[in-house]
Amino acid sequence: MKFLSTITTLAIATVGSCQSVTKVNDFSGTPTKLGMYVYVPANLKTPAPIVVAVHHCQGSAQGYSTESHYMPLASQHSFILIYPNSKSGGGCFDVASDATLKHNGGGDSQTIVNMVKYAVEKYGGDANRTFVTGSSSGAMMTNVLLGAYPDVFKAGSVYSGVPDGCFAVPGSTATQDPPGWNNQCANGQTTKTAQAWGDQVRSYYPDYTGSRPRVQVWHGTADNTLRYPNYQETMKQWSNVLGLTTSKNTANTPQSGYTQTIYGDGTATTAQLVGYSAQGVGHTVPVHETQDLAFFGIA
Repeated sequence: MKFLSTITTLAIATVGSCQSVTKVNDFSGTPTKLGMYVYVPANLKTPAPIVVAVHHCQGSAQGYSTESHYMPLASQHSFILIYPNSKSGGGCFDVASDATLKHNGGGDSQTIVNMVKYAVEKYGGDANRTFVTGSSSGAMMTNVLLGAYPDVFKAGSVYSGVPDGCFAVPGSTATQDPPGWNNQCANGQTTKTAQAWGDQVRSYYPDYTGSRPRVQVWHGTADNTLRYPNYQETMKQWSNVLGLTTSKNTANTPQSGYTQTIYGDGTATTAQLVGYSAQGVGHTVPVHETQDLAFFGIA
């Protein structure tokens, strides 16, 4: 145990000495060839929470690490940041193949889960306080990870995405470049009952009987890329998965033009499901880092 502790301390000291994200060269990238980038604060107190932040199409791990502003907060609140880097030419993650949608199916989602396992082992991450967030393609991946790996992630924050499984494309594979694209879903034309959406999530890990992650969802009414109807479909999906039937709205929260919807009991930081509809906002809703960390229970 002392030897392992020493190795972990050395790993943290090495990564935490950088003021930006660092590529993890000894991460194998399996089962798909995603890159792993991390920010590990030098003052990290272990076991530390882990936040996975997933970039959008035409983006990168390095780019998203500066577009979002989690790194200063990671230093302040002592948590590990993982930024996956897409393997595709267009920078999108695979959210279309059976491999990525299903638990341990062998797609991009499983590779990201392997990054979490790496961070737990190498940096002293807390496997019981692991969270995920992302924008656009990263938001879609966030929903996929919450659906296929409820045993790994405790909560997620979704910025301008689509429901878990909405982007599925028959015959799409985990290795094709670019990944499958579903125009019907992107255009907000895929509608289902809450029960059907929930059944779809449950089908991706049919043997799972444990608790489900808490979910926070953000979407702009003027989104012309992943259109606004996807917001309500996403809320329907997770309300069913979480067994929630009541909701209440609060206007101009957390800022002017945003409508907050809390499902079931609790507050914006403790409820199982919270949504934010952003009037007039396009693709994507700006990242609200402090709200995310409060929802995750980190800050």
